[in-house]
Amino acid sequence: MVKKIKKILNKLCIKRTTVLFIVFAVMFFILLQRLFVLQIIKGEEYATNFNLTTTKTRTIKSTRGNIRDRNGELLAHNQLAYSVIIEDNGTYDSTREKNLTLNHVAYEILKILKENGESVDVTFHITLDENGEYAFDTTDFTLDRFKADVYGQAKIDDLSKEEAKASAARMIEDLSQADRYGLVNKKKPYTEEERKEYGLPESFTKEEALDIIKIRYALAANSFQKYMPATIATNVSETTMAAIMEEKDQLQGVDIQEDSIRVYEDSETFAPVIGYTGKASSEELDELKKENSNYSSDAVIGKTGMEQYMELQLQGTDGEEKLSVDNLGKVLKIDESSKKDPISGNDVYLTIDKNLQKAAYQILEQKIAGILASNIISGKTFDKTGLDSSEIRIPIYDVYNALIENSVIDISHFKEEDASETEKAIYSVFSQKQSEVFDSVKAELTVSNPEAFDKLPQEMQDYQSYIVNDFLINKKGILSLDAIDASDATYIAWSKDHSISLKEFLTYAASQNWIDISQFYAEEEYLDSSEVYDALSDYLTESLATDSGFSKIIYKYMLQSDLISGTQLCLVLYDQGVLEADEATYSALQAGQKSSYDFMLDKINSLEITPAQLALDPCSGSMVVTNVKTGEILACVTYPGYDNNRLANQMDTDYYSKLSSDLSRPFYNKATQQKTAPGSTFKLVTALAGMEEGIATSDYYVNCTGAFTRISPAINCWYHAGHGTLGVQGAIKNSCNVFFNQLTYDMGKDKNGEFSDSIGLSKLQKYAKMFQLDKESGIELPEAEPEVTDEAAIASSIGQGTNNYTTSQLARYATTIASRGTSYSISLLDKVTDSQGNLVKDYTPEIINQMDISDSEWDIIHNGMREVVENNAAFDDLDYAVSGKTGTAENTGHPSHGLFIGFTPSDDPEIAMAVRIANGYSSTNAAAVAKDVIKYEYNLADESQLLSGTATSGESTAQTD
Repeated sequence: MVKKIKKILNKLCIKRTTVLFIVFAVMFFILLQRLFVLQIIKGEEYATNFNLTTTKTRTIKSTRGNIRDRNGELLAHNQLAYSVIIEDNGTYDSTREKNLTLNHVAYEILKILKENGESVDVTFHITLDENGEYAFDTTDFTLDRFKADVYGQAKIDDLSKEEAKASAARMIEDLSQADRYGLVNKKKPYTEEERKEYGLPESFTKEEALDIIKIRYALAANSFQKYMPATIATNVSETTMAAIMEEKDQLQGVDIQEDSIRVYEDSETFAPVIGYTGKASSEELDELKKENSNYSSDAVIGKTGMEQYMELQLQGTDGEEKLSVDNLGKVLKIDESSKKDPISGNDVYLTIDKNLQKAAYQILEQKIAGILASNIISGKTFDKTGLDSSEIRIPIYDVYNALIENSVIDISHFKEEDASETEKAIYSVFSQKQSEVFDSVKAELTVSNPEAFDKLPQEMQDYQSYIVNDFLINKKGILSLDAIDASDATYIAWSKDHSISLKEFLTYAASQNWIDISQFYAEEEYLDSSEVYDALSDYLTESLATDSGFSKIIYKYMLQSDLISGTQLCLVLYDQGVLEADEATYSALQAGQKSSYDFMLDKINSLEITPAQLALDPCSGSMVVTNVKTGEILACVTYPGYDNNRLANQMDTDYYSKLSSDLSRPFYNKATQQKTAPGSTFKLVTALAGMEEGIATSDYYVNCTGAFTRISPAINCWYHAGHGTLGVQGAIKNSCNVFFNQLTYDMGKDKNGEFSDSIGLSKLQKYAKMFQLDKESGIELPEAEPEVTDEAAIASSIGQGTNNYTTSQLARYATTIASRGTSYSISLLDKVTDSQGNLVKDYTPEIINQMDISDSEWDIIHNGMREVVENNAAFDDLDYAVSGKTGTAENTGHPSHGLFIGFTPSDDPEIAMAVRIANGYSSTNAAAVAKDVIKYEYNLADESQLLSGTATSGESTAQTD
């Protein structure tokens, strides 16, 4: 065939080059025709089809399981919400173009959020402090891990020295550079045309820069997967949602996603038990993925409480679907066949009774308020010297100062333009006083021979103590405790002997390199010790001017010197919206018709100002109630609580900061973490030990004359006149110190009849351990480790020594006594079901010990406890069989802690409890709380009387055990 073609071509006399030209011409024509069809005839069709070629997988968020009480009442659940998400789906010719594009999108989102009163919700450990400066909101390992993440280091140890020491401001500066997020470009600044094209301002405010960096940081966290969206705002309003959707075509990669938010019922009451949720940190994700590999990088997890403890049960499983998107990320088609539905998390049922918990919390708050109010007196100061703890009182000026000290009143608002006339007047006086204080402090830092600390007036001592301990060490870390040699003579002279001046100490600290100059001196040149001291002095006078803690000390002395008045502060409570408007009372205060003393007492008694807000003694308490027959926890109350709704979802960082610095310590669970001596509640251990060891027999009696004098110093009985002759049951009833001291003395005798403290201790320890007082209670919350006494047998017999237990541990102790020796690992967990109500797991508290004690001995213990209640004034109006034991734990320089353990009904116990009111003066007050809770549980009184919402009177300040 080829030969024939050649012959034909030869006959036609056509050259090979001509043939080649013809072939190329034909091919070129075909190509032109094809291009014409593709671009002109079918261009639009193919362009449309091209937009359908990008396929991605979209996550369908699951919902978290609910948390319910024992009766199915909701405690934590989900509510439909909408979130703003963003993904980087763009294609860029340069890093410059990428930064301009993404910063434009972030800036536009910020404007929409701000217009609607909303904000960026991204976990990022840099914030703006009260002075508008960049600051870290975390410390220690979390801060180090954050720095490693920002600087792209896999391990903390990989951080360079500069990166590890980077301040918050330095990190923002680094992230703003062209090679990171490009908020600025120093080498090649953005042109006016570029800024105009991308809608960016000439410069960003600190707040704008921080928020843009947060958004870029969230995007960067998902950079390993191009189409993985990052959530940047949660629970946005419909207005925000509409604005975002309207601008969606111009906001590359931005969308609205259906989501859910966590909602907590009766939050203040339950927050310490339930906890709250938040976005997982990288460390948390690493740990959780060991158990469940399905966690996504933006997972919301339990951060504290039962939310954290039951995380793996509560967390659902996300679904997914494949979808086609155009080049702007707009969804064009969903592949229904690829859809995997999400699986909701399991529901967790607690043993808590919601109504009992709420009632116990309110009863506890009412009682604490009553104790507080009844011990406030008119006066500026109160001298405690030589007084019994029951005689300590609270001067009203301490109450006024507490309004400032615990930030009930916002002193930073005094200088604002919209400040009230009263606020402005206070600030004017403050400015003058502050100037005088700074002059005095500066003089102490600069004069050649300043006074030693112990020679200074108390006011100047307070200022200097704050400068060193609070400001330089705790707040700023400029003085490093790690660097300081605690055995150094000069340090001891300052910290313990107080025999040198502040100037002498700081000058010496500078010479010993105890001062980190990088915190206040940016230059790199070397400074000798005198130059370091001079730089530090200048830094102090500048920084303290805006330090709220230092300002609060100034306000304290302004009050004491009557430069400002209690009346002014009471008026500010209305001006700042702390109290609801009340024109009549406001006018009466202004006119002097109502004293600030009476006003504050009224507001405390009405609980408009709570003990938690004032953080005076007392301001906290706890109560744990159990089911005697099962070991289940029916109520676990710690006062004060907090609103966990403001911490979950989009965390209110200002609120979190306020809680963290609150002097009443709401994050500190008083039921499971606060330990005190058990006081006389421990005498039941001593009684049982004496009977079991064969000492306290039926004919064993002790004559109490008011003091136990066999040891030195002698131990007084709380009833100084003496109880006379008592047996075991009578000693429990009367809580006689001398009886239990003598009983332990007799138990501690060696074979020669001589008392041995170690033998006495070993006997007490043996029976304390039989009650499981050496073990944590079993509660599924962080719990402090118990301490069984290891010194002073005689003192330990009445609950002193080194005995220290939480309320939860005392509740387990009470449950063991009530059940005649059955010791449970008490629990908050009832069961877990799936979202359809099918049982997944049933929880039953474990019996960890059964004490082998005779019924006759239990009868003596129970009968003695019954007589305690019958003999206690707090129970006079209760016609119900309750058994219990009171306890008072001394707290030097403060009112004593009041405790009560007990159970009811006496003959067939159903519930047991432990109550503690820290600094509550008397155990009678704790007993009164128990009584009212029992009344509520068994419907023995009208609910409106028990839960009045007003303070209930303090029963007594006197010790009766």
